[in-house]
Amino acid sequence: RIYKEGKESLPEQPYLFETDVEVCLTDGSCKSPIKRFWNGSSRIYILQKAQHNEESDQMEESKSDEAIYASELSPKEDSGPMALPFRRAKQLISFYTMSQNPNMTHLKTGELVVLPPLWIRCDGSDPEHTYWLGAEPLKAGNKITGITLYTVTCDGKVITLHIKVVTTKGFARYELIRAAAVEDTMVESESNISVDVTWDPVEKILEMPPLTAAAVLNISLESGDPRSPVYHQYRELQFLLALAEGLKMGVTEWPEPLESESAVELVQEFLTGLKKELNGYCISGNTNETEKIKSDTAAVNGSIKSIFSEREDLDFAEQLWCKMRGISSYQELIKCFTLIIKSLEHGEIQPWIHQGSSSLLSKLIQQSYYGKMEVVSLSGITPIQMLLEIGLDKMKKDYVSFFIGKPDSGSCLLLQDYFISSSVDLQEQVHRVQKLHHMLEIMVSCTVLLQFKHENLFPLTQICMKYYKENPLNEKHAFQLPIRPALVKKYYQNDHPELWKVDIGSGHGHKEVRTTWQVSTEPPVEHMASNNTSLFSDSTVNGGTEDKMYFITVAKCSQVPFT
Repeated sequence: RIYKEGKESLPEQPYLFETDVEVCLTDGSCKSPIKRFWNGSSRIYILQKAQHNEESDQMEESKSDEAIYASELSPKEDSGPMALPFRRAKQLISFYTMSQNPNMTHLKTGELVVLPPLWIRCDGSDPEHTYWLGAEPLKAGNKITGITLYTVTCDGKVITLHIKVVTTKGFARYELIRAAAVEDTMVESESNISVDVTWDPVEKILEMPPLTAAAVLNISLESGDPRSPVYHQYRELQFLLALAEGLKMGVTEWPEPLESESAVELVQEFLTGLKKELNGYCISGNTNETEKIKSDTAAVNGSIKSIFSEREDLDFAEQLWCKMRGISSYQELIKCFTLIIKSLEHGEIQPWIHQGSSSLLSKLIQQSYYGKMEVVSLSGITPIQMLLEIGLDKMKKDYVSFFIGKPDSGSCLLLQDYFISSSVDLQEQVHRVQKLHHMLEIMVSCTVLLQFKHENLFPLTQICMKYYKENPLNEKHAFQLPIRPALVKKYYQNDHPELWKVDIGSGHGHKEVRTTWQVSTEPPVEHMASNNTSLFSDSTVNGGTEDKMYFITVAKCSQVPFT
């Protein structure tokens, strides 16, 4: 019934089965609690102990010896999903297996429906300390021929490999970079860069992956770290976002000014300088102003200039943005645009602007060349929209310059069709600029922290662009880049893996048995409490002095034919 009801949409709440079991139906769009042990992406059932029935269940289980051990592992209230007693889980697996066996006609269950795989949270109360039981139908076309059974145990045993009788495949995950909490704050970033390495065969437990292994870099990065070389650009983007929000909501919450000087004074000085140096086709500006703009738009060390360099072609509107991004009130915004429009109307300045801009200010500037400017009412949201437009134009060109080099080069066609398009509304343009900034943060981090060169940055850029052309902004997404282990080995060769596992296979066909033995620094299952039976010390394995503890987990998979 749950399967049929879930065909159209997944149920928001779990179903109750026989008063003590919650049944959840999930799919690949949700974070899978068994992703470490099962690679499927289809819909699955997750069975666990019903939350409301905790007290009565504990009273009933207290009659058995195994309940003493189970109670020690039981999570506290509100600590997350709860596990079922091992015996109950075994019973439920039997029910599921019988429902999928076409030979069980005497049960009169009606038409046989191929159900999604089933996984049950267990409390580890059996001698092997089982924490998951799973079952998945084996199919030949539309016919069910058997069942695949899974067990996940945490008994702390270290295995011995016999290479001649089994096939082995190794996997190791090394954490290269994890952002720590920023000083003076309680907020810890979720940013992380890790590498997954796979190889075969495996010669010994916890061996270092060979350089011939396959490797994938996982990059999950959140913008806004004050220690980032592009933090200034992040703050500039935040000002742009505040304007976009103000345009949408009608009320603008002005962020902390990027500049220490008054925006009105900066604009007045800028216009005065232009009046003195008017030559009809270009603006040179004084040396100090030019250097300040360079500094503002390129606050970055020399090691990343290959992808993040100063722009020296800022036009009039872009230089205005650099002056006005320190605005802290609506009244200040009105004063700035009043000064600018009066100077244009009186012909006191004839500024140069880039071609292709569709902003209202650019149109006014072009009209001023002919002495005929339309009247603009500096009221309501109009001034906010005018500032947002010139900020968007400037930042788009900045990011194109960061990624391509020269904004006018033919290669920037890669960006023009989506990321810097002006054919969509302003809010969507801002959203796409956010995506560009996130990509920039990723490139800069890989360049500064991992010393990546162009041959690695270019494919990473393509991967990011492809993802963001098809998906909304998601700073928690892990971008993956295939690499050679030698590229990052120096960052993990003296460290221990966060996760190390070996997949062991023996037998063939229905007699095949697959076992995965793994160690990890984090608990392998969320409903498991720490206990010494599943842990071992890093020093006992490697002979070191560290007291780093690891969880040992064993996942087994075997097939049972129904014939």
